[in-house]
Amino acid sequence: MSIINATTARNNFFKLMEEATTTHEPIFITGKNGNVVVLSEEDYRSIQETLYLCNIPGMREKIIKGVETPLDECVEELDE
Repeated sequence: MSIINATTARNNFFKLMEEATTTHEPIFITGKNGNVVVLSEEDYRSIQETLYLCNIPGMREKIIKGVETPLDECVEELDE
């Protein structure tokens, strides 16, 4: 996680873009009127998808159940 001020961010904008896309870590930029967070587009879309899925009634529980289900219970044997 990086925390930098707005002046440093402005002077290193393209480097910050590369850092966000390669490390997948948020970059916090502080300013006089508030702060912002720089994320890669991939990470932003992932967060949006997670929020969408967690807002579907019952989906969160189904995901948790799926994660807790042993793999051998998820795979069907094929008849040869």
